[in-house]
Amino acid sequence: MPTSFVKEAVKGNNKFLLRIAVIAALGGFLFGYDTGIISGAQLYIQRDLSTTSLEQQWIVGALLVGAVVGAALSGWLSDRIGRRWTKVGSGTVYVLAGLASAFSPDTPWLLASRFVLGLAVGTASFVSVEYISEQAPARLRGGVTSFNQLMVTTGILVAYLVAAALQGAPAGWRWMLGLSAVPGLALAVGMLTVPSSPRWLVARGRKDDARRVLSRTRSDDETDDELDSITEAVGTSRSTRLRDLFRQPLRPLMVVGLVLAIGQQVIGVNTVVYYSATILNYTGLSASASVLQAISVGITNVVFTVVAILLLDRVGRRPLLLVGTTAATLALVALGLWFAVPGLKDHPLFALVFLLVFMAGFAVGLGPVFWLMISEIFPVGVRSKAMSIATVANWAANFLVSYFFLQLVGAMGESGTFWLYAGFGVLSFFFFLRKVPETKDRSLEEIQQEVGSRT
Repeated sequence: MPTSFVKEAVKGNNKFLLRIAVIAALGGFLFGYDTGIISGAQLYIQRDLSTTSLEQQWIVGALLVGAVVGAALSGWLSDRIGRRWTKVGSGTVYVLAGLASAFSPDTPWLLASRFVLGLAVGTASFVSVEYISEQAPARLRGGVTSFNQLMVTTGILVAYLVAAALQGAPAGWRWMLGLSAVPGLALAVGMLTVPSSPRWLVARGRKDDARRVLSRTRSDDETDDELDSITEAVGTSRSTRLRDLFRQPLRPLMVVGLVLAIGQQVIGVNTVVYYSATILNYTGLSASASVLQAISVGITNVVFTVVAILLLDRVGRRPLLLVGTTAATLALVALGLWFAVPGLKDHPLFALVFLLVFMAGFAVGLGPVFWLMISEIFPVGVRSKAMSIATVANWAANFLVSYFFLQLVGAMGESGTFWLYAGFGVLSFFFFLRKVPETKDRSLEEIQQEVGSRT
């Protein structure tokens, strides 16, 4: 039963693990809130700052460019100062940049503030997953690590609710952006109360500290066995240059990570997140009604992410990835048909249903599985660098898909755009079917040994 995850998660030391996961996953909340809030704030920013269409695109794009840079830096930071302090720093930067966005006197100031926000979001986006996966035992790692994706979806939903509540309020968009400082502060302070990653501690020669950390979430036998496995894995790893990640035996793993990263974006998920109100507005709804309807997209995202958390450690990563990608691709085909067939446009509810099916498929598949698997498949000695590269690719694809969405709609029409995304979904499905391994019920060190020997 899916409830087995809940029963196991609340036992004994696992309660401490849950506290670690919830605090660390606040990095995901920052990611979700700031990418979601801009959907509701754009209309009011345009009115108050008289932004051009190009500037509106860059208000979205500046954060994504910053996230690419932040993700690139975070691999080095995660190894140098540790996962914990990297996240303290990203939370602090997020608070300052969130407040700067809220008080922006003009468009250039807002663009600069959102770029700095992106640095924090890009850093937190993968270090949260890396940190949680290295703290969690194998039997709970899938569900607990996916708390980060749950926080992403919760952040998006909260952003939609805040945008709806502040519609028409004086300086409403400033409040929308400024409220992001609250979870940023919670992340920075919360990370001061949790321990460092045991794998990072072993890599720094602090084996006794690592044992103390592991003992808080494992039994005595589990602690000794896992510490021996980590020590062996760290001992056999060596310093790797970036170009070595694309040589044997690491290259197949990097290909899997990069295709997961890019595949998550090229099916168009963040056009739904950033432009959900715009897409619904295409169906004939008013601007205010579109913002309200977009809340249902956020709710669906949260609900089906919870479903994924309950199932990941029971049915495995591959089944959810394949089923979710199939559902999302079929929904994109249906959305394209809705825009292409004149008679269907008399029924805007159909478009909303297709959007919800798309989001449900993404939320049980590519949404959580990408972040989880890139935290599992790479050897400990190169994990931070490899995850950083995959995250850079993810944010870069996010930027390209989101930035060119409106241009694609202008050039290909709504139907052609959604069919293009569906085509990428089909290609992704067949790659996942052939190349993505199952990692359920294996320790990170066992995955390293098994996948490494196979490649």
